[in-house]
Amino acid sequence: MIGYVTLGTNDMEKAAGFYDALLKQLGAKRVMSGDTFIAWGTDMASPSVSVIKPYDGKPATVGNGVMVAIVVDSNDKVDSMHAKAMELGAQDEGAPGDRGNGFYAGYFRDLDGNKLNTFCFTRPSS
Repeated sequence: MIGYVTLGTNDMEKAAGFYDALLKQLGAKRVMSGDTFIAWGTDMASPSVSVIKPYDGKPATVGNGVMVAIVVDSNDKVDSMHAKAMELGAQDEGAPGDRGNGFYAGYFRDLDGNKLNTFCFTRPSS
Protein backbone atom coordinates (compact mmCIF):
# COMPACT_ATOMS: atom_id res chain seq x y z
CA MET A 1 0.00 0.00 0.00
CA ILE A 2 2.83 2.45 0.65
CA GLY A 3 4.22 4.01 -2.52
CA TYR A 4 7.09 5.95 -0.98
CA VAL A 5 8.34 7.53 2.21
CA THR A 6 10.20 10.82 2.45
CA LEU A 7 12.70 11.71 5.16
CA GLY A 8 13.72 15.30 5.70
CA THR A 9 17.38 16.26 5.46
CA ASN A 10 19.43 19.37 6.07
CA ASP A 11 22.50 17.96 4.28
CA MET A 12 21.59 16.39 0.95
CA GLU A 13 25.17 15.32 0.17
CA LYS A 14 25.63 13.43 3.45
CA ALA A 15 22.16 11.88 3.24
CA ALA A 16 22.77 10.81 -0.37
CA GLY A 17 26.02 9.07 0.52
CA PHE A 18 24.41 7.32 3.50
CA TYR A 19 21.42 6.00 1.55
CA ASP A 20 23.41 5.18 -1.62
CA ALA A 21 25.57 2.82 0.47
CA LEU A 22 22.86 1.52 2.80
CA LEU A 23 20.14 0.77 0.24
CA LYS A 24 22.63 -0.73 -2.19
CA GLN A 25 22.62 -3.64 0.29
CA LEU A 26 19.06 -4.35 -0.91
CA GLY A 27 19.75 -3.88 -4.61
CA ALA A 28 18.12 -0.43 -4.58
CA LYS A 29 19.47 2.48 -6.58
CA ARG A 30 18.46 6.05 -7.28
CA VAL A 31 15.25 5.96 -9.30
CA MET A 32 14.45 9.70 -9.27
CA SER A 33 16.18 12.91 -8.25
CA GLY A 34 15.82 16.65 -8.48
CA ASP A 35 17.23 19.77 -6.89
CA THR A 36 15.57 19.05 -3.54
CA PHE A 37 15.13 15.26 -3.37
CA ILE A 38 16.54 11.82 -4.17
CA ALA A 39 14.48 8.61 -4.26
CA TRP A 40 15.82 5.05 -4.07
CA GLY A 41 14.04 1.88 -5.07
CA THR A 42 14.39 -1.34 -6.98
CA ASP A 43 12.12 -0.10 -9.77
CA MET A 44 9.57 2.67 -10.34
CA ALA A 45 6.58 0.41 -9.59
CA SER A 46 7.84 -0.65 -6.14
CA PRO A 47 7.87 1.34 -2.89
CA SER A 48 10.76 3.75 -2.47
CA VAL A 49 12.58 5.75 0.20
CA SER A 50 13.42 9.41 -0.44
CA VAL A 51 15.33 12.19 1.25
CA ILE A 52 14.04 15.68 0.69
CA LYS A 53 14.60 19.29 1.64
CA PRO A 54 11.33 20.47 3.22
CA TYR A 55 9.04 22.31 0.79
CA ASP A 56 8.43 25.18 3.22
CA GLY A 57 12.15 26.02 3.29
CA LYS A 58 12.38 25.50 7.06
CA PRO A 59 14.94 23.11 8.57
CA ALA A 60 14.12 19.42 8.49
CA THR A 61 13.29 18.00 11.92
CA VAL A 62 12.69 14.49 13.18
CA GLY A 63 9.08 13.46 13.80
CA ASN A 64 8.73 11.94 17.24
CA GLY A 65 7.18 8.49 16.86
CA VAL A 66 7.72 8.42 13.08
CA MET A 67 9.73 5.47 11.73
CA VAL A 68 10.38 3.92 8.35
CA ALA A 69 10.44 0.10 8.34
CA ILE A 70 12.29 -1.65 5.51
CA VAL A 71 11.29 -5.28 4.97
CA VAL A 72 13.88 -7.88 3.95
CA ASP A 73 13.66 -11.63 3.51
CA SER A 74 16.07 -12.95 6.16
CA ASN A 75 17.49 -12.32 9.60
CA ASP A 76 20.96 -12.19 8.01
CA LYS A 77 19.86 -9.22 5.88
CA VAL A 78 18.51 -7.46 8.97
CA ASP A 79 21.91 -7.99 10.62
CA SER A 80 23.75 -6.80 7.51
CA MET A 81 21.65 -3.66 7.07
CA HIS A 82 22.01 -2.71 10.75
CA ALA A 83 25.78 -3.28 10.61
CA LYS A 84 26.06 -1.20 7.43
CA ALA A 85 24.05 1.64 8.99
CA MET A 86 26.38 1.62 12.01
CA GLU A 87 29.42 1.61 9.70
CA LEU A 88 27.99 4.65 7.89
CA GLY A 89 27.61 6.62 11.13
CA ALA A 90 24.03 5.83 12.15
CA GLN A 91 22.98 5.80 15.80
CA ASP A 92 21.92 2.44 17.24
CA GLU A 93 18.30 2.40 18.44
CA GLY A 94 18.07 -1.33 19.09
CA ALA A 95 20.40 -4.10 17.94
CA PRO A 96 18.99 -6.77 15.64
CA GLY A 97 17.10 -9.49 17.44
CA ASP A 98 13.88 -11.40 17.87
CA ARG A 99 11.08 -9.14 19.10
CA GLY A 100 8.59 -11.99 19.47
CA ASN A 101 6.16 -13.92 17.28
CA GLY A 102 8.66 -14.32 14.45
CA PHE A 103 9.38 -10.57 14.16
CA TYR A 104 13.15 -9.97 13.86
CA ALA A 105 14.29 -6.34 13.62
CA GLY A 106 17.16 -3.89 14.08
CA TYR A 107 16.62 -0.16 14.69
CA PHE A 108 18.77 2.89 13.93
CA ARG A 109 18.73 6.62 13.26
CA ASP A 110 20.22 8.01 10.07
CA LEU A 111 22.60 10.97 9.94
CA ASP A 112 19.70 13.44 10.25
CA GLY A 113 18.15 11.59 13.21
CA ASN A 114 15.33 9.90 11.26
CA LYS A 115 14.41 6.54 12.80
CA LEU A 116 14.39 3.42 10.62
CA ASN A 117 14.33 -0.29 11.11
CA THR A 118 14.99 -3.29 8.96
CA PHE A 119 12.85 -6.31 9.69
CA CYS A 120 11.98 -9.81 8.66
CA PHE A 121 8.80 -11.58 9.66
CA THR A 122 8.61 -15.34 9.67
CA ARG A 123 5.62 -17.04 11.19
CA PRO A 124 6.45 -19.64 13.80
CA SER A 125 5.68 -23.17 12.60
CA SER A 126 2.48 -24.61 14.02
